[in-house]
Amino acid sequence: IGVMRGPGLINFDFTLAKSFHVTEARYFQFRTELFNAFNRVNLGLPNLNVADNAFGTIRTTATPARIIQFALKFYF
Repeated sequence: IGVMRGPGLINFDFTLAKSFHVTEARYFQFRTELFNAFNRVNLGLPNLNVADNAFGTIRTTATPARIIQFALKFYF
């Protein structure tokens, strides 16, 4: 039960942010956020059902593909 191990998981998330001050206390912040920045495929766990013909095969991914989002925030 649970004697098989899946492949390792490597994930790089990255954020760039730049602030534009309107006054000393009020400012806009532009952000770019990348999730799974290098678009690495992280494979899921192998099939552990010994009665299945697909035993030991990996058919899923553990993380989604690269996601990029932009945001503009106003701090006051």
